[in-house]
Amino acid sequence: MQDRQKAKDALDTVIKKSRIHFYKPIQIAEILYHIRIGDKIDPLNLEDYRTRSKKWRDDITNLLIGRICTSSAKFQDNLFEENAVPPAMLNELSKENLRTGGAVEAYIYNCFNEKHSQLHNALSYCYESTKEDFDVKRFINSFRKEPGLKRSVDKIYEIVVYSLFATLVETLGIKVKVSVPRNKFGILDEFDDFSEKIMSLDFDNPIHTQDAHVYRLGVTNAADRGLDMYSNWGPAIQIKHLNLDEDLAKNIVSSVSSDKIVIVCKGAKKPVIDSLLNQTAWKSRIQSIVTEHNLVNWYEKALRGKYGYVIGDKLLKSLINEIANEFLSVRKTPNKIKSRHYENITDPFWTLPKHKTSHSNVLK
Repeated sequence: MQDRQKAKDALDTVIKKSRIHFYKPIQIAEILYHIRIGDKIDPLNLEDYRTRSKKWRDDITNLLIGRICTSSAKFQDNLFEENAVPPAMLNELSKENLRTGGAVEAYIYNCFNEKHSQLHNALSYCYESTKEDFDVKRFINSFRKEPGLKRSVDKIYEIVVYSLFATLVETLGIKVKVSVPRNKFGILDEFDDFSEKIMSLDFDNPIHTQDAHVYRLGVTNAADRGLDMYSNWGPAIQIKHLNLDEDLAKNIVSSVSSDKIVIVCKGAKKPVIDSLLNQTAWKSRIQSIVTEHNLVNWYEKALRGKYGYVIGDKLLKSLINEIANEFLSVRKTPNKIKSRHYENITDPFWTLPKHKTSHSNVLK
């Protein structure tokens, strides 16, 4: 009984730490499933399933949410370390799963359902709002306050920042000009094929103008990324849902290869900001520090300010589009899951409390 509880506690820790895509818990569920159906797997022998289980997991997540895990191999393998679900714990989970006919698998997928149900409730506020009543602070706080969604607040923060920056840059109609000075025309002519392919410049057209844009670097796990956003006019943009101090700023500057960095953070005390922007070692690379207070103020002006009629609807549309891209809704229950009939597998020890029972149909 004690070993069973330890194994459940280890699994619950992984579930609690998981973001909305639930890659690691689903990987555990699929290992247990393959053991249950008779695949030759020894849960105590990591090499029996360490690599194979990644494919099993990706097959399921691709069906459920249209996405597969793209984290580094090292990050994925952390699942089996001592502070997560090492082979000994997996062995205990497998014993329980076999004893109950799949209740541990069902428990994991019920937790997945619960998290997506919470996500739907949080996101519905954004979908149902208009520029007259949308409150960005309330939206962010809905992720902070819900235990099942706290691990996704960094993604929401990134989306909130990107949507605002992208909308304002586009609406402002900013142009970026790239040019070659006349005293370099000889070199330009010599490397005309390079300059044309790489910079859209040539001897006859030594000036190139384009629309300004900010870009978000995909939908991957934060553990895989050193940069969040970049612009085509210069600064890299690093977003941290944390209060900024000098140690964090140092970590950001050292991890991002850019001459100019804009740091967006949850908050920073004025003395910290002044210190960072005035120290010789920092001011040459940190262009500016943006706090949540700035974001809230800019959202208010964009939605309901003097030019809200021009910007407001664009901003909400951008926000909704980014959310839809990041948090894909759970699709109709795939036959691969439906055929397992998890809804018929019950065990008191592996049943979620009633207040956590999801109304999602993934297990039905």
